[in-house]
Amino acid sequence: MKKQTQILIVVMAIAFLLPARAACQGMPVYDNTNFISLVKSLVESAKQTANLVKTVNFLKAQKENIEKVNSVIQDLQAVREIGRNNQRLISVMQNDLRDILDSPYIEPDEVIRVTESFDAVVENSLATMDFIDEILSSDHLKMSDAERAEVLKQKELESQEMVNDVRLKTRRYQDIISFRKMQDRINNRETTY
Repeated sequence: MKKQTQILIVVMAIAFLLPARAACQGMPVYDNTNFISLVKSLVESAKQTANLVKTVNFLKAQKENIEKVNSVIQDLQAVREIGRNNQRLISVMQNDLRDILDSPYIEPDEVIRVTESFDAVVENSLATMDFIDEILSSDHLKMSDAERAEVLKQKELESQEMVNDVRLKTRRYQDIISFRKMQDRINNRETTY
């Protein structure tokens, strides 16, 4: 009997456990709220992605606009610097050149050479300004902004060279005048022996 009791207890335990396992392995549970939450999060994620794509496209357009404005600003700076260089040339022509030409130590044939050399610089400066006006205002010169900026930068360097050339010529003539003035003082000094 003891053995039968043991078998009965084991069978009863299995019987209690078996239906419990069978009930748990039934049909899977479907949760509508989790599925709806998942769909909502996917829709929100798609909206955020669309907004990010719009933002990226907007930023690309703004970058292009900034680059265009930057090239225009560079053009304006080059034109402004060329204008300043021309103003320096005019200032030298009005002040220093007048002093050189009025000096009694410059000979008449030198006056012609001095005026011709400065006239050539002025003509070159005016031609540069006409060329810049043509580049900036005309469409028949099909140039990209980069090419236009490069040409303006080159003209800016040329105008700076003209200013330096005029300053060098002016300094040279002033040195000549100074030397001749000193020579005149030495030659015409009174000797007291």
